[in-house]
Amino acid sequence: MGERDIAAILVTTEPEVRYFTGFHTPFWQSPTRPWFTVVPAAGKPVAIIPSIGRASMAETWIDDIRTWSSPRPDDDGVTLLVDCLRELAAGGRIGMPMGPETHVRMPLRDLDRMRAEVGGFTDVTDIVSGLRMVKSELEIDKHRFICGVVSDAFDEIPNLLSTGMTERQAFAAFRAEIIRQGADDVPYLVGATGPGGIEDIIRQPTDREIVDGDMLIFDTGSTYDGYFSDFDRNFAFTSAAQAARDAYRAVWEATEAGIAAARPGATTTDVFTAMNEVLKAAGSLGHDVGRMGHGLGMQITEWPSHSASDDTPLVEQMVLTVEPGLLWEPGKAMVHEENIVVRAGGAELLSRRAAPDLPII
Repeated sequence: MGERDIAAILVTTEPEVRYFTGFHTPFWQSPTRPWFTVVPAAGKPVAIIPSIGRASMAETWIDDIRTWSSPRPDDDGVTLLVDCLRELAAGGRIGMPMGPETHVRMPLRDLDRMRAEVGGFTDVTDIVSGLRMVKSELEIDKHRFICGVVSDAFDEIPNLLSTGMTERQAFAAFRAEIIRQGADDVPYLVGATGPGGIEDIIRQPTDREIVDGDMLIFDTGSTYDGYFSDFDRNFAFTSAAQAARDAYRAVWEATEAGIAAARPGATTTDVFTAMNEVLKAAGSLGHDVGRMGHGLGMQITEWPSHSASDDTPLVEQMVLTVEPGLLWEPGKAMVHEENIVVRAGGAELLSRRAAPDLPII
């Protein structure tokens, strides 16, 4: 901030407010109230929040907590926020994250009023993302714990699921097992079943009954103390065609290549290329998802992306997913995913590595 003459940074979204304050609550799921934090170039952050959050915010390291009774649509914290920015910025430049994977969580008319009263803002996405992409060891410990929990839950799949269950029953059983193993929450669970293969792997469950010969994918983002895991596993029921087994092995080998490529000094594009070369050699019919993995943290997806053009340099203590996807027959996809942390001597696995051969239930 000093190098760029930025006097203060304003953040408005849950992960950014939590990152700078430690304020952690599910109350963000309500869209009614806005929440603001101002990070000055010198001194501690200032919280400008609805009065309902004062007690919880007071338990963090934040001393300066300014509140109003909300909702108050005619002035939902805007006057307090403008006064704080004028005080802390004193006419200097004010930053906000404006780039990819950011948004502003306040009504547009309030944003327009704020900009009219304090002036324009400068984009500080690189400052915020640069901080959040590299985790502390305490953050990595939280990732390691939740990845272990979900790995244990995946190991129980053969004991939880069987033919004759519906997708809804299977999803409910797996979600309950993740919680039983020690997760705080399972905010993200997608997947599908299908005869011999699956095309749409991110849908919600249906009342479709699982039968012999079906394939199953579960992809879950589960949390512990506000930090995510994000990895998937594939299974077959009773039997699987050789083509499905080969596709599974191809994405497993591509994952190995991605993990090996994830070293300090490499780039996200290097990781993408390493995986993509394996998939092409296995006869991939294409990959149009756009990326093969991403950053992981207080959100299930964060910066950066393993893509053909992202080219973000990898540094130690980045927590990443490695997620190659293979279209092995028209309408049949196979995706595999692991969670890692970048280390000087090579990537450290946070998730427990999947079996090299397709598991059969």
